[in-house]
Amino acid sequence: MEQGRGGEKKKVMVAIDDSEISHYTLEWFLDKLRDSIADSEVIIFTAQPNSDLGYLHASTFGNTPADLVASIQENKKKIALFLLDKAKDICARHGVDVEIMTEIGDPKEAICEAVEKLNIQLLVLGSHDRGPVQRAFLGSVSNYCVHNAKCPVLVVKKPAV
Repeated sequence: MEQGRGGEKKKVMVAIDDSEISHYTLEWFLDKLRDSIADSEVIIFTAQPNSDLGYLHASTFGNTPADLVASIQENKKKIALFLLDKAKDICARHGVDVEIMTEIGDPKEAICEAVEKLNIQLLVLGSHDRGPVQRAFLGSVSNYCVHNAKCPVLVVKKPAV
């Protein structure tokens, strides 16, 4: 990617989760776009979904210990950081230096908010290729981002084997 206005580097964000398609997307991005991103700032992003802790409240008869909630949230953060560190190692093996970032929230909204906040010029993410019924109930992060992100979006689909 070319330099932005004023000589600043273009910013590319790869959004990942703990799925196989995210791993494939990251590897595809590094293999296929390596030359294009040589002078770009690359950010690997993951969102930690908000925890629905209603089950805790019910299972403790309305008296959920604050330290239990904090422990669950801390564990989710550790998992997200482990995922990002693993992605950073993959990028380093490809000779690409990256920044890592995580946010808490609905992944599709967190991704679009980060794109806007960081002034990202290209968003790369994978598609789980869910069927119409699953998409209706679960939603599609990639579809949401294609329609709502304030930058071009590259959606990577893993070829059928």
